[in-house]
Amino acid sequence: MKEESYIDFVITWVDDSDSQWQAERQKFKGEDSGFMNPNDCRYRDWGILKYWFRSVEQYAPWVRKIHFVTCGHHPEWLNLNHPKLHFVKHQDYIPAKYLPTFSSRPIELNFHRIDRLAENFVYFNDDMFLSAPVKPTDFFKEGLPRDCGLRVFPIVYEIGLTNMNNINIINKEFNFAKQFKQNFWKWMNYRYGFHVLRNLLFMHYEYFTGSKVLHVANSFKKSTFEEVWQKYGDVLDKTCQHKFRSPLDVNQWLMKYWQVVKGDFYPQSIHVGKHYYIDNIIQLERDLRNGHTKQICLAEKDGLNDISQLKEKVVSTFQLVFPQKSSFEL
Repeated sequence: MKEESYIDFVITWVDDSDSQWQAERQKFKGEDSGFMNPNDCRYRDWGILKYWFRSVEQYAPWVRKIHFVTCGHHPEWLNLNHPKLHFVKHQDYIPAKYLPTFSSRPIELNFHRIDRLAENFVYFNDDMFLSAPVKPTDFFKEGLPRDCGLRVFPIVYEIGLTNMNNINIINKEFNFAKQFKQNFWKWMNYRYGFHVLRNLLFMHYEYFTGSKVLHVANSFKKSTFEEVWQKYGDVLDKTCQHKFRSPLDVNQWLMKYWQVVKGDFYPQSIHVGKHYYIDNIIQLERDLRNGHTKQICLAEKDGLNDISQLKEKVVSTFQLVFPQKSSFEL
């Protein structure tokens, strides 16, 4: 069987206009720690999900299955009977004791429980899009997830608290100096270009301080999730019990770091995609049209209030580039 037959995509989505979801969120609002400035932008739907499906059908027709994960709602236009689509509700795979949840952490940390999920899968947030043709080997090569073994200092903004929790577990589990030597050419790889100098600068640090996390879709092995749950299930359980994000959490970067430090990755360039703010319409249209970038991630600036005009521009830009309905649309 060909390599691409084993690769699934997972995408998570929330409809922030769903009144039932809003009522549930309000009911548990008192449990929100206020971590990471929780505002509506984390849940905002920009109306461009259909273009994600169009881009996947156009640029990654080889994908085996798409697991579309939500709390239970779905857009009216989505063809739930599509043979490649698996509509997954939180209750279908997340243990009941963690539900309902308004944090991405329980949603992501339990991916391995999704029914019929392939061993090799690629995780997309709904703000990550394909912008050019991709091959299976852009995500997995020789059975290993593509990733960057570039060392960095721990992130110091709010998510850095969670990131330090991830890093502490990695250093508890692995002798990083030993792992670095065993996988030397994965860390000192020519694909990183001059960025490999970072690893030279960190040579005297025996402990893992973090590796570069690209703002693109991430490749994972299901068995990695299973292994981390087996060894640190108590830590993951505590995170999953938080209905909103908490500084005591770990997140999916733990799985990513685990794969990288263990050596279960195939080196890739850091230039696999671009990350910029969603209001950069000129850059968005350019990247969607020129095909020079295989992936883009559209972040949202803090403080955006009246987004109606910007939303129209964003939707219009995607419509110009992907005017044809996909088979995932009714």
